[in-house]
Amino acid sequence: MISRRIAPRLTHLLDRSPAVALLGPRQVGKTTLALEIAATRKSLYLDLESDADRAKLAEPELYLAAHADELVILDEVHRMPNIFQLLRGLIDRGRRAGHDTGRFLLLGSASMDLLHQSGESLAGRIAYLELAPIDLLEAGSSQAEPLWVRGGFPESLLAATDDESARWRRDFIRTYLERDIPQFGPRIAAETLRRFWTMLAHHQSGMLNAAALSRSLGVDAKTVANYLDLLVDLLLVRRLQPWHGNPGKRLVKSPKVYIRDSGLVHSLLGLRDQEAILGHPVAGASWEGFVIETLIGVAPEDTHASFYRTCAGAEIDLLLDLPNGHTWAIEVKRSLTPKVEKGFRSACEDLRPDRKFLVYPGAERFPVAHGIEAVGPEGLAQELALTR
Repeated sequence: MISRRIAPRLTHLLDRSPAVALLGPRQVGKTTLALEIAATRKSLYLDLESDADRAKLAEPELYLAAHADELVILDEVHRMPNIFQLLRGLIDRGRRAGHDTGRFLLLGSASMDLLHQSGESLAGRIAYLELAPIDLLEAGSSQAEPLWVRGGFPESLLAATDDESARWRRDFIRTYLERDIPQFGPRIAAETLRRFWTMLAHHQSGMLNAAALSRSLGVDAKTVANYLDLLVDLLLVRRLQPWHGNPGKRLVKSPKVYIRDSGLVHSLLGLRDQEAILGHPVAGASWEGFVIETLIGVAPEDTHASFYRTCAGAEIDLLLDLPNGHTWAIEVKRSLTPKVEKGFRSACEDLRPDRKFLVYPGAERFPVAHGIEAVGPEGLAQELALTR
């Protein structure tokens, strides 16, 4: 078992809120984590994809009212979106009876409908928490390369061989395209969405060019935007927004797009192992996305992430505006002899961040230029996780 860093946070939220929604992609470990929490308190688990468990909720108000003194875990809650209004009444009655917290733990793949309905019906009664794939601090430094190659989904990372890991990811992608995604919106041809997802893998860490994508797919730009919104909403793709401010420079305004799990990037491109990845042009961009996703995932709550790029070529891969008011500028290079580029120096002169880092795939920490440190991803992640 790999301990998940958010477990204490989830327990804390359950002890303070009547309902908590634990969101994340399928197979990321939501159910496993929920059952670990359930083992520590009186609880009831219902899987809403199970016909037997759905039958128990034929009269949901009567059934759930009989378990008012338990933590009720509703897995795949997006399968019953009409339940949120009912939960509101049960939570309010429970409050009057002294059951103020820890009533419901709702598990589901994020979707706009789910968030919208729960937000409307349970406003002031629900907290949200995202469970991402296993990150570098959870896996440990010895697993850094396998984590990058295979990604952080537990079944993929812990597979006995690279072939088994690759097979699991292929099946995961197919299941999402053919079964899961159609649950969350209008019917989209699985092959069209696969092509779109694969195009994003080829352009990992690149600027979003909706016009080019729409021409390649043979659809309009609005349709491309809808496809992207869906994958972002399902926590499979990250749309990293550009920094907004007034530095007196012409800024790039398009977001950068990353497939959030590096293992899925490699699977979409048919790259089975590390040798195949290192021989492919996507290797650097894939590792950049891996590092950025790691750092955003471990950053303190309420950290704002963006990137900075001017039309003149000044660029910072990742800007983190921390809750303590400090700004960290981070450049990512997959090289054991990293060098600071002119664009990064120029961008730092524009923004004057509090700290500047060059992340490279090594363990040693050393200065590479005035005020700029070279550091491995795990070392920076550990420091970032401890920032308050």
